[in-house]
Amino acid sequence: MKKPENHIFVIFGGRGDLAKRKIVPALYSLFVQDLLPERYAVLATGRSKVTDVAYQDEVKAAVDSFSEEKDKSRIKDFADTFRYIDLDPSINEAFSQLPTALASIRSLLGISGNTLFYFSVPPDLYTKISDHLALNGLNNESDGWKRMIIEKPYGHDFESATALNSKLLEKWGENQIYRIDHYLGKETVQNILVTRFSNGIFEPLWNRNYVHHVEITSAESLGVERRGAYYEGAGALRDMVQNHLLSLTGFVAMEPPSSLDSTPIRNEILKVFQSLRPIQTEDVQRVAIRGQYTGAHVRGEWIRGYREEEHVDPSSITETFAALKFYIDNWRWGGVPFYIRTGKRLPTRVTEAVIYFKQTPHTTFSQNSESGGYNQLIIRIQPDEGILLKFGMKVPGTGFNVRNVNMDFHYSDFASERIPMAYERLLYDCMNGDNTLYTRSDEVLAAWRFLDPVIKTWYNNHDIPVYGYPAGTWGPEKADELIEEPELTWRYTCKNLADDGVYCEL
Repeated sequence: MKKPENHIFVIFGGRGDLAKRKIVPALYSLFVQDLLPERYAVLATGRSKVTDVAYQDEVKAAVDSFSEEKDKSRIKDFADTFRYIDLDPSINEAFSQLPTALASIRSLLGISGNTLFYFSVPPDLYTKISDHLALNGLNNESDGWKRMIIEKPYGHDFESATALNSKLLEKWGENQIYRIDHYLGKETVQNILVTRFSNGIFEPLWNRNYVHHVEITSAESLGVERRGAYYEGAGALRDMVQNHLLSLTGFVAMEPPSSLDSTPIRNEILKVFQSLRPIQTEDVQRVAIRGQYTGAHVRGEWIRGYREEEHVDPSSITETFAALKFYIDNWRWGGVPFYIRTGKRLPTRVTEAVIYFKQTPHTTFSQNSESGGYNQLIIRIQPDEGILLKFGMKVPGTGFNVRNVNMDFHYSDFASERIPMAYERLLYDCMNGDNTLYTRSDEVLAAWRFLDPVIKTWYNNHDIPVYGYPAGTWGPEKADELIEEPELTWRYTCKNLADDGVYCEL
């Protein structure tokens, strides 16, 4: 793997949780692998006044607490590459000191103007920071490349996303803007391309002729924690479906790209989004289910409901669970239903895509089969990255009893190989100018356009119920009705029993 070009890495919001928990540990992982530039510096900014030495101590603490690297012997050398300036991004005049600080570091290191800006700040500051960087000439590439990384959400609906995109593109080029989605940095997401397009046994079956339906689940066992104020304005649909899960759908459903360059891959994902069958307002209640977790005992501990969380409206209708049924109207996927669901306070943390293959045309054995005749290819995104193939085999002995067996691959089986963290991979790609795993503006807008009818209907029509589900279950039972075949349900389900507990079928 090549070293990136020499540059300065600027973190707006350098003392925030994201910087400490994800960005700094990812940079340290690259550091110990010798995958940072020969000459570089990290310049962090924040509202409070902190000396370089004090901030370097914070960097050491962040690496010590949150890095998964076993080698912690180089923390001091790593921290010494960090600098800090106090800069309040809400104050226009504060940006005037940034060019001077950058020029001083460049002179000291003897490097060009290559600069990567990471916006680890609330989204309402994106346009303000990008505008003031441009006003100070820090978007000008005459002395080297300039790139910015921004975190989701990219707007809260189609209209606001369009406005944000237009504002950013007034002074920055599309090739300079990197919209990060950490799901796309996970090894298994990237391996979807390899699984599909390098294996002759999968790609010929990856279409409407052989696939019955596709299911994508992203479950979290945690609640909203201390993010109640943010979540009240977002909800599960905006927080997870619009970006992470639709991006996964794009990788699962895309056509083979002409090459592995970023433009052909992102073009094919865009085509998937453009082929999504529009959801009509009158159909929202039938194809989209929303839920909200309620208080329950989980493993002997009482878990409070969403409305009892801090900074949450006691009468909130914000969804903590969302499930959706939709179709991709193109030649490959015509008539194949796609099911997506995501939720908080579910029984476990898991993200996976499941391909359900059609039954055999003559079901001689399916009546005795646990699988019901539907073979499954399960692509596990997290936490135990890998691929699982489920199919029926005869049980030894007389008769034709069929039992599901698994062919199971785990990335952890590569004992000698390390699995890079998502942010590690994505930061390295951005430093090298590779935007393959970043989201392009037209993809973002196409995803918002698809979900806008659901968002507006849920917001405007309060007669559409928000189904409660006890914490620790797999969401509202109403979501099971999205899958119309009586013999099928989601891969993970729960049966609510009496008050003394919940039985989960895993």
